Amino acid sequence: MLIIERKDEESIERALKRYKRKFRNTKLLQELRKRKHFTKPSIERRKEIINAEYKLKKQQEAEQ
Repeated sequence: MLIIERKDEESIERALKRYKRKFRNTKLLQELRKRKHFTKPSIERRKEIINAEYKLKKQQEAEQ
C-alpha cells in the first residue's frame, strides 16, 4: 500500500503527481498485466534473444 504524506502548503495536484510517480516506479501495473496471461518460459526466452539480437544490430549500425 502506497502512502503519500501531504506536506504543508502542498497542493492536492502536486501530491497526486507524487503518488502517480511512486505507483509507476513500483511497476505494479506491469506485473498485473504480465500475470493476466500465461506465457511459456521458452517463449519468454525466445523474446529475450530476439530483443538482444535487435539491440546488438542497432548498436552496430550506430557505430558505422
